[in-house]
Amino acid sequence: MNFEQLTHNLLVPPGNGVYTVNTAKERKEALHQKLYQTTEGVEEAWKAQFKKLNDAEVAIVGVCSDTGGGILRGANWGPLFLRQNLHKNHSSVINHEKVHDTGDFRVIPHLLHDKYLNDPTIENCQKALFNDTKSGLPVSPLSIAEHWLEKFYAEFPSKKVFAIGGDHSVSYPLTKTYLKSKRDQGKKVAIIHFDAHTDLLTERLGIDLCFGSWCTHILEFLPSADHLIQLGIRSSGKDRGHWEKTFGVQQFWSDQIINEGPEAIANKVLSFLEEKKVDELYVSFDIDALDAEYASATGTPEENGLAPYQCSYIIKALAAKFPITGADMVEIAPFLNTKDTQSQETTLTVGAALSSLLLESMLN
Repeated sequence: MNFEQLTHNLLVPPGNGVYTVNTAKERKEALHQKLYQTTEGVEEAWKAQFKKLNDAEVAIVGVCSDTGGGILRGANWGPLFLRQNLHKNHSSVINHEKVHDTGDFRVIPHLLHDKYLNDPTIENCQKALFNDTKSGLPVSPLSIAEHWLEKFYAEFPSKKVFAIGGDHSVSYPLTKTYLKSKRDQGKKVAIIHFDAHTDLLTERLGIDLCFGSWCTHILEFLPSADHLIQLGIRSSGKDRGHWEKTFGVQQFWSDQIINEGPEAIANKVLSFLEEKKVDELYVSFDIDALDAEYASATGTPEENGLAPYQCSYIIKALAAKFPITGADMVEIAPFLNTKDTQSQETTLTVGAALSSLLLESMLN
């Protein structure tokens, strides 16, 4: 099976990653009209555009899974709604000739990773997804993403991926495959992680891969643990010293960023990256790094967080010195109105603006 065939097995057209018949139908059709100038025969139109990936610098993928979440669910709708906002308000970036929307990974919404499944379940799901129980293809969203991304980086080692989640567990396959690919290329990289939470559990209720633990399980693929740099932390049962001592990561909590200012924090991060001779950066952005005033349509909104301009300043400062060669935007749950009736639009607007900035940085 070549890479094009694999893509058409493991992905679906953008917007179709959540398997429904009528829910958000108008939004899906609006997105397809933008992308393919039709709402009929979308599968064929999507496949016909595969060749555009060859000329692209950045591949967009959606990971419409929230099975790895655990508070308020709904981040599976993030990829569809965020794309729509990007097309509305940042069309020059998302429609850039060097950006290709590759589609959404297939998602069976009750599954997380294949290692949690027995063989009969995997065979049943292979039949449902591929009509083939002998394909050997993975069936859970995290496993599908990891399998495809490994092949993607093998096929296109210099291309970049911008992913839209989904809950933060999806960053496990995204960063793991990125880090392994860069290591194989001899590149020294760091992960810049914006979040209200550390995501450094070893497991949650017996499950080792989830929104609260993904960071722990990718540390081994970094040059050293301190190459995971976390910004915006504020909701934790332990203090900063515990996390940095236990795991060796670096943290800048939200109160420090607010008090010292984004310029001072950016300079500290830059000083470290320059000292360690880092080559490239991956940015993982959990929308709840922002204060709930700006991002309440998410599963775990938190007060006393960052403002969009603070995050933008840091991203721009880092991008001016180091190539951003991978990124994700996760945990936008547009149907959740945890603050007020405007929470959906506010969260999508700031999420799209930051996503656009990340895409622009990846194109430079």
